[in-house]
Amino acid sequence: MRVNSRTEALAVALLPQKGILVQVTLVLAASAFTAVAAQARINLPFTPVPITGQTFAVLLVGALLGSRLGAASMVTYWSQGAAGLPVFAGGLGGWHIATGPTGGYIVGFIAAAYAVGFLAERGWDRRPWTLALAMLGGQALIYAAGLSWLAHFTSGKSVFELGLYPFMAGDAIKLVLAASLVPSGRAALGALPMGGLPRQR
Repeated sequence: MRVNSRTEALAVALLPQKGILVQVTLVLAASAFTAVAAQARINLPFTPVPITGQTFAVLLVGALLGSRLGAASMVTYWSQGAAGLPVFAGGLGGWHIATGPTGGYIVGFIAAAYAVGFLAERGWDRRPWTLALAMLGGQALIYAAGLSWLAHFTSGKSVFELGLYPFMAGDAIKLVLAASLVPSGRAALGALPMGGLPRQR
């Protein structure tokens, strides 16, 4: 694994054209994918933080789009929700949700997508285990931002019991699933007779 040579993220490498309109389309599509994943929601009675498919989407978007477009997708997602579009978990939107108890996690999505994309561009998406490590770092950024903000709303309760421990097992499953998809996609496309993907630039 080489961490200093930069490669294109998988979705970007597949594009026949890479103009601004294509990039905007990718960003909007990724934010919409995250919004759809957010609707897979399970509420827990003891915490304002629901279980959703968002983290799976965020990690996968970072790996597929790379640092710049991945982060732009999450900024777009946050902006849409803050403006009132029903893209957050449960079909909710609005400034009060963006700055509410779960707002830190949503901001953490931006950092996570950038970090995962940054490492994917440096070859960490070639193997499931290296991409899983990259995504683990991204997940840690989500937790750090989410728990830091959630602490303002806990009223003396343990922030880890409300925002970390109940989610670790599910997040680990989503991470493993996301980490297995991109290397498999690269391997399948690289085996095609018409050439595969560019490796570095």
